[in-house]
Amino acid sequence: MREIQAAVIERAGQPTTIETLRLDDPRPGEVLVRMTASGVCHSDLHVRDGHWERPGPIVMGHEGAGVIEAVGEGLDPRVVGRPVALSWYAPCLRCRECQRGRQWLCTASPALRHAQADGTTRLSRPDGSPVLAYLSIGTMASAQVVPATAVVPMPDGVPPEVAALIGCGVATGVGAVTRTARVPAGSTVAVIGLGGVGLSCVMGAVLAGARRIVAVDVNRAKIDLAGTLGATHWVQADPETPRRTIDAIREAAGDGGPDFVFEAIGLPATIEQAIGALPPGGTAVLVGLTRFGQSASFEAFPFVDGGRRILGSNYGSSVAAVDFPALAEAYLAGRLPVDRLIDRRLALPELEDAFDRLRDGQAARQVVMFQA
Repeated sequence: MREIQAAVIERAGQPTTIETLRLDDPRPGEVLVRMTASGVCHSDLHVRDGHWERPGPIVMGHEGAGVIEAVGEGLDPRVVGRPVALSWYAPCLRCRECQRGRQWLCTASPALRHAQADGTTRLSRPDGSPVLAYLSIGTMASAQVVPATAVVPMPDGVPPEVAALIGCGVATGVGAVTRTARVPAGSTVAVIGLGGVGLSCVMGAVLAGARRIVAVDVNRAKIDLAGTLGATHWVQADPETPRRTIDAIREAAGDGGPDFVFEAIGLPATIEQAIGALPPGGTAVLVGLTRFGQSASFEAFPFVDGGRRILGSNYGSSVAAVDFPALAEAYLAGRLPVDRLIDRRLALPELEDAFDRLRDGQAARQVVMFQA
């Protein structure tokens, strides 16, 4: 058992507090990871602001990297000291979806309970009361015990902040393009929303060999960043004139509209814009997650008559053990400039300020860095 520092919320909708917690040793099938970096993702903000109901108290964070410090019984101790990225959806490897190779749809992941595989937690307050870990990994902590299937070794030379982003935003965005949609080379692509996930969609479109990549956002600085990552055209959206934004996307893409539109915000209005911008035969890929209970709508006749499609993309359809190392190798080869997404490195006590920036739409990706 050790003491750690962690960002905790008592329940969804409350601010984080930095607490000293007790962390028990790993049990069979579990790994103790000293955290080195944790991204600040919009999913964390949804919980922080009460848009998504989650149990509490709970340690926040799900986009993390670290170094293995100990393993539970039955695991190879030779992995101690390895740098790793963490998957926020540790697969059970036994359910039907896992056996089909679709681990992102695992029906028995411990992440569903924000606990370990046996349903218990390794975290507690000084009085002994239990604390959960968000999606079983709770990366906004100086150390954490996580399921072994959440741990993916990283190649040498990958910075911890890059490994952290690969563990969520990059895998989600790049995977939406290359795995969920399987965008063919020569396609035209639009990306609505240029946070960390949307910018990763842009990078994924570059990797896929898209002919035109239209970056869409209200923030000009984010549009400019997308241009450095490979976007060829841009649209500065005006939320007050959604029809004008749709027309601008179609014009920038050419040929009546983009073959694929990736929505990476999770707002009903932008989901409807993504669908509205499609030409006949086009595909809208919904990557952003809305608040619970929200709906979007579209006119059915032209959608069906034009043979359009909608795809939902969860975690970029990624198999972490396969895709995380491949993304890391692409970064090392200079084909995936993940480090350009990072616009701020911060310490854990600055987390609430980071949430403020994210809420205001001012951040691409902010990363909490932990001291060695």
